[in-house]
Amino acid sequence: MSNFLKNTAFRTTVVVIFRILIGCVFIFSGFVKVIDPFGGFYKVEDYLLAFGWDFFIPLAFVGSVLLSTAEFLLGICLLFGANIRTTSLLTMLFMGVMLPLTLYIAVFNPVTDCGCFGDALIISNWATFWKNVVFSFMVVVIFLWRDYSPQLFTQRTDWLIAIYAGFFALALAFYSYQNLPVIDFRPYKIGTDIQKSMEIPENEPRDEYETVLIYEKNGVAQEFTLENYPQDSSWTFVDSKSKLIKKGYEPPIHDFTIENPEMGDITEDIIENDGYTFLLVMPKVEKASTSKRNEINAVYDFTRKHGYNFYALTATGLGSKELEEFVVESGGAEYPFMNTDEITLKTIIRSNPGLVLVKDGIIINKWSYPNIPAFDRPLEESEWGQLQLRNNTRTIVCAAIAFIVPLLVLLGLDHSIGLIQRKRRKNK
Repeated sequence: MSNFLKNTAFRTTVVVIFRILIGCVFIFSGFVKVIDPFGGFYKVEDYLLAFGWDFFIPLAFVGSVLLSTAEFLLGICLLFGANIRTTSLLTMLFMGVMLPLTLYIAVFNPVTDCGCFGDALIISNWATFWKNVVFSFMVVVIFLWRDYSPQLFTQRTDWLIAIYAGFFALALAFYSYQNLPVIDFRPYKIGTDIQKSMEIPENEPRDEYETVLIYEKNGVAQEFTLENYPQDSSWTFVDSKSKLIKKGYEPPIHDFTIENPEMGDITEDIIENDGYTFLLVMPKVEKASTSKRNEINAVYDFTRKHGYNFYALTATGLGSKELEEFVVESGGAEYPFMNTDEITLKTIIRSNPGLVLVKDGIIINKWSYPNIPAFDRPLEESEWGQLQLRNNTRTIVCAAIAFIVPLLVLLGLDHSIGLIQRKRRKNK
């Protein structure tokens, strides 16, 4: 067995397999977070708040982008076997941080979702930890047997691959920051029927609760169930409460409400309305950009002219100083403001503000604030009023082509330069 483990072919095969497996997972993990930079920022912010490190929050956005970029870069380098000595060392250090971190998260549960695969794939905190245990072992093997990894390119080409991968990831993050994620994994993606996404199918289990009765005797309170509560008068009833004993099916959308003190809850009015409704989403108005206030006000004027609905959704308190200041900074916004949960608003659209178009309870389109269009025709006659579904498969293929083609060109140029240099040295 010892001689078999020392066999060169065996070690080479193991290293290559481990490299490809971890490389693909790192590429996937980095990609789904790079295309959703705000999602990564929100998750890092959750971690910092859970650990009491609020003072790092101003760096959270840049940090999340750099972290996902590094993960994508390491994945590409592992897949190509580029700079394997440096790559394996950095990957081992990366896992050396993630392994104890995910153990802590699994044990103490400061956040319910580690966010390691963004919104594309949600796994439990314990599953994340055991995944990292396996990956840590594989990375250590790659590092120890790094000399058995086949070298496909020259060292200069290896560095070219790493630099290009980092540049591509940063460019993709910037594009998604400006134009919304190129692939939307959240429950409020375009084409979603909000009403249906809030329903629990008949064949799915419901939450199961147990009624707890609290009685007191001689100054001591005790909990009972409906089956064993005391019948004699020496006990005094104090209170009752419901305790969740088994979690049932949770629909993709379960916390979507729109309300204000004057109009009440208008959620049903919006999702059951067969006309068009614009929702201007601003999780916190004090953090919302006002650079496109003229365009937004023009959209509101457009809705009034054609009889469409327009509501501004925010978690900022109605009547608060922050809201009053926003109204002034936005050029005297006249549209009605409604309250919605902050996390829900951050999930609906990755832009502050962001514009969402709903019809018949279906999300028709979304725009980040830099891309709010000028509506010049009734929506019934315009492409903006039609369902704008995205083909995720085509998006992935286009992203792969956008990465591979320039990389091949760079590798070809580098190879040609190498040939020219070798020819010159030979002729001297």
